[in-house]
Amino acid sequence: MSNLTKLVPVPAGINMGANGTRNSLMLATFGNPRGWYDQTCREVTHPQMRTRMVTDDVGPFRATGFDKAVASLTAVMRDIKAEQRAVYDVLGNAGMLCCRNVRGSTTAISNHSWGTAIDLTVDGVLDARGNGKVQVGLTLIAPIFNRHLWYWGAGFPTEDGMHFEVSKQLLESWEGSNANTMPDNELVTGDRGEKVAVLQRRLNALGESLEVDGIFGTGTRAAVVAFQAANGLKADGVVGPKTWAKLGV
Repeated sequence: MSNLTKLVPVPAGINMGANGTRNSLMLATFGNPRGWYDQTCREVTHPQMRTRMVTDDVGPFRATGFDKAVASLTAVMRDIKAEQRAVYDVLGNAGMLCCRNVRGSTTAISNHSWGTAIDLTVDGVLDARGNGKVQVGLTLIAPIFNRHLWYWGAGFPTEDGMHFEVSKQLLESWEGSNANTMPDNELVTGDRGEKVAVLQRRLNALGESLEVDGIFGTGTRAAVVAFQAANGLKADGVVGPKTWAKLGV
């Protein structure tokens, strides 16, 4: 095992200025890449989205994904080559375009489905998901990804250190106001991230027994609907200001 693949705790202060993109935001901005998903990688069927998928040499490997994401990834890799050459020389592509659900979910669509996320290997080794530790090589390149407004998956409630995705901020720089259609304080089925984990913890404190995985799946939605119905709210499973207020968050 090389030093670059050794495991260390997730560093503090990651993803400064970069937030993950939500399913609702991606769907509102680009539409749905295909009609249905499971855990198997499948092709894009949306006609307009298909025209935006390209394959190109980004530096240490070739990648297939959304055209602007591939161009941005090329710029990221150019800086990694200049600043972290040892890591650059052993980077591999474990997948960019892959229409599927988030691992372990039946409702949350992976951002790989839009070709705006990539999983990386270091020296041929894939970083294990969910153990709270990440490869040294990934810690060295994550600040470069963040600088280019890519979000590092080590910041997910379920750590995913091999994963990097286009951030909300980068998406908005591409698409302008069209990419800012959902209130930041509103959660819906398919969303994931720390706000979903906060919601799950609060529901558990009120008697639920949800897995705090940061994924707004069917179990979390059912708990939200039950809470809304019990508190005189519209039982639509959408966590907006009124539901947050009743939750006391």
